[in-house]
Amino acid sequence: MKVLVADPIAEQGIKFLAEHAQVDVKLKLKPEELKAIINDYDALIVRSETKVSAEIIESGKNLKVIGRAGIGVDNIDVDTATKKGVVVLNAPTGNTVAAAEHTIGLMLALARNIPKANAQLKSGIWQRGKLMGTELRNKTLGIIGLGNVGSEVAKRAQGFEMRVIAYDPFISAHYAKTGKIDLVPLEELFQEADFITLHTPLTQATKNLIGAKEIEKMKPTTYVINCARGGLIDEEALFKAIEEGKLAGAAFDVFSTEPATDSILFKTDKIIVTPHLGASTVEAQVNVAKDVAEQVLTVLRGEFSKYSVNMPHISAELLPLLKAASLIGSFASQLMEGQMSDIHIKYSGGIVNYDLTPVKVSIISGLLEQVTEEKINLVNANFFAAQRGLKISEEKELICPNYPNLLTVNVNTNLGTTTISGTTRDSEIHIVQINDFWMDIVPTEGYLLLCDHLDTPGRVGAIGTILGKADINISTMQSSRQKPRGKALMILALDEPPSEELQKEITALPDVYTAKMIKI
Repeated sequence: MKVLVADPIAEQGIKFLAEHAQVDVKLKLKPEELKAIINDYDALIVRSETKVSAEIIESGKNLKVIGRAGIGVDNIDVDTATKKGVVVLNAPTGNTVAAAEHTIGLMLALARNIPKANAQLKSGIWQRGKLMGTELRNKTLGIIGLGNVGSEVAKRAQGFEMRVIAYDPFISAHYAKTGKIDLVPLEELFQEADFITLHTPLTQATKNLIGAKEIEKMKPTTYVINCARGGLIDEEALFKAIEEGKLAGAAFDVFSTEPATDSILFKTDKIIVTPHLGASTVEAQVNVAKDVAEQVLTVLRGEFSKYSVNMPHISAELLPLLKAASLIGSFASQLMEGQMSDIHIKYSGGIVNYDLTPVKVSIISGLLEQVTEEKINLVNANFFAAQRGLKISEEKELICPNYPNLLTVNVNTNLGTTTISGTTRDSEIHIVQINDFWMDIVPTEGYLLLCDHLDTPGRVGAIGTILGKADINISTMQSSRQKPRGKALMILALDEPPSEELQKEITALPDVYTAKMIKI
């Protein structure tokens, strides 16, 4: 077995590889140089510097696996690798503790004015009176996102005798209770927390998760910490709030644009900044190198990698269902309310004769795509669900009267059940059930506005008028009702997303109960 290491990784990882394979370390290769030699190797290991393009993958006729020593795989053409049967894997847990400790370090630095005190004293100023700090003990820490890093931060904060509250609708109440964490709505977290730390991926749903409106809900003594991803916080709004005394301070390890050598956040000593050091420990780099080396060798031995981010070996008969399964999961994720506890999946029709594990994986991936950067795959799907305290049950039924196949997902939360059913027909995905309503939607890229309302004259026109005044175009409209003049569901396909204010204006109409948006 021949392994090419194209970016620097810790020596321990290289030594581990060398015990089982021939290892060549060739750094700073130009794309054409890598393309010229990649056919000689069974495995390629990179970090973020080397771009593994489709051309390079196509040239690697003997390539079986690409390992990323870190989390993100944006520099790897995963689609091409999947088509070529090349496994792409990462090392998502090796730097978890490092990131958690850096978060705690920044929290302590904020609480005790450590950077400012250091700078003043080294410049010859002894000024204790203006550097009064605050203790972490008996303070409330609000964690947004209880994944790997968020959970580790919670453990360490409890060591400081802090009360820990968290917002993460994709964590079961039992999991949180076991960790002595109080799950709360996001608005309550903003109102109660003395320190707020974010540990979520950057997605369309989490971009500018904290902006001017959210800051208004916080106490003026609150500190905000971001060691997760740049773009989660509106940096200008936060800077303005700190300057106006609406927040006590903040700490950033990540920025909306990186490398960040000039930022509005640099203009006040009430904001502590570090240059994306969350994973920059000797131990983390060793862990990541060992993890990726071990998993690469696992694949080369013909076994499954628990950190694989793609699924190259799937029955052709199931391929059309995978995208439908992911979309059904995403629908349920965006429509559900409350704290998720368990998921029930029902498979109906001819598909029950196949191994449906990849379909289940796609459903779980769609459900969790907004809350994790780690790719859900055949090996780790149950692990991720178990890690979040989620129970998954499955049911198969050969008889399916109205469809060749049908996938139904029930997501149960403390506030109720969300049901989504879908099928495939003529290579198209059809969503055919949303809760108690049956319809036939062929989702295309864009936005859907779902309105629960009473089936009375004028409801459709009133909602359309509000959207028209906001210059939001409706491309298609469907309505499903339980009975004439009874409860109905209106589905509007929109070219632009309606604002929260617009959704509130719609729900203020007589006999309109909800207005929820889904991004396709």
